[in-house]
Amino acid sequence: MYFGTKGEKDIQNQQGSTDRARNFYKRQMQNHLNEKMIDLISKQEMVFIATSDAEGNCDCSPRFGKPGFISVLDNRTLAYPEYRGNGVFASLGNILENPHIGMVFVDFFDTTVGLHVNGRANSYLLAELPSDFSSLMEKRSQNDTVFVERWVIIEIDEAYIHCSKHVPKLEMKDKKIKWGTDDKKAKSVDFFNK
Repeated sequence: MYFGTKGEKDIQNQQGSTDRARNFYKRQMQNHLNEKMIDLISKQEMVFIATSDAEGNCDCSPRFGKPGFISVLDNRTLAYPEYRGNGVFASLGNILENPHIGMVFVDFFDTTVGLHVNGRANSYLLAELPSDFSSLMEKRSQNDTVFVERWVIIEIDEAYIHCSKHVPKLEMKDKKIKWGTDDKKAKSVDFFNK
C-alpha cells in the first residue's frame, strides 16, 4: 500500500489531514488499472502528461487523439503515440533523462471524474519497440491516419481518482482537426506573438 512521500506526510501533519489521507490511500490508491479505469481511458481524446528532467525542471503538456488513442496493453501498462508536433520534444527529452511520468485523464463531458496514473516511461521508434509490444504497436500504427513518430510505453506504479467536485462539465463541439499539419494558421503558432 502507498503511504505517501515525506513531503506529503509533512504537509498532512501541518494541515491536520493525516487520517483523511490515510483513508484515501487505503481506499483509492492502486498499483494497476481496474475495469472502470480502463473504460474511462478508452473514451478519452485528451490526457495531460507531466514530466521533469534530471534536475527537476518540469513540463506539463496535453496529448490528443481519437477515443482510445491511449492503448491499455494490460492493467499495468499503457502506451500512447507521439504524433508530429513542434519538434521540441520537451516531454520526450525529459523522459530520456528521468523516466517518471504523471498522467491525468478527465472526463469533462459525462462523469467529470478524473484519473491519475503515475509510472515510468520509455519512448521508442517503431523499429526499436521491445518485441513483446512491436506487433501490437505496428498494427495500431497502421490503423492510425497520422504519422506516429514514437511510442511511449508506461509501466504503472499507481492509479487513483481525481474527484469530480470541482471539475466543470463541458460540452463537446465539432471541430475539424488537421492531424499532422504544418499549416501555421491551423496551428495558431503566432497566437501569443501578435
